[in-house]
This record gives sequence, C-alpha cells and structure tokens, in this order.
Amino acid sequence: QGLKPIVSTESPSLVFGTTTKLASDLPATDSFLGKNQVPDLQKLFQKADGLPVHLKRGVPDKLLYRTTMALTIGGTIYCLVALYMASQPRNQ
Repeated sequence: QGLKPIVSTESPSLVFGTTTKLASDLPATDSFLGKNQVPDLQKLFQKADGLPVHLKRGVPDKLLYRTTMALTIGGTIYCLVALYMASQPRNQ
C-alpha cells in the first residue's frame, strides 16, 4: 500500500467558467475611468475667493453644512434635556 500523498496532485476544478484578466492585459485607457476631474477640482478649491473649502462647491455644500449644524445643535439640546430629566427624582 505505501504512503498516500496528503495533498492531491490533481489540479482543482474551475469555480467560475471565465478566466481572470490581468491588469497588464487591459488597454491603457478604459471607458469606465471617465474624464480626470482632478485638475478642474484643483482650480476650484485653490481659487482665492475668500470661501472656506467646505463651502466652495455652492448650494449642495451649503445645504449639507446647514443640515449638519442643525442636527448637531438639535442633538445637543436633546442630550441636555434628557440629562436634566434623568437628574430629577421620580414622583411616587
């Protein structure tokens, strides 16, 4: 009988029927990459117009900033009210 090998010498079957593509097989420019927007954004964010960076993109940034501030102030007030209510003795 002898010793049997622990590891199978047969190649495993394919899990998926397709082969994988290596990065070197792909063309240099693919359509999924799209246009490089970094230079345009650099021009926008480095413009000296006096606005802070978090508000440079206009109305969407202002809405996001104001919503965040409103939720922060509302959450702080809610926590203070809850702390006040928890500090009061219960009525029996």
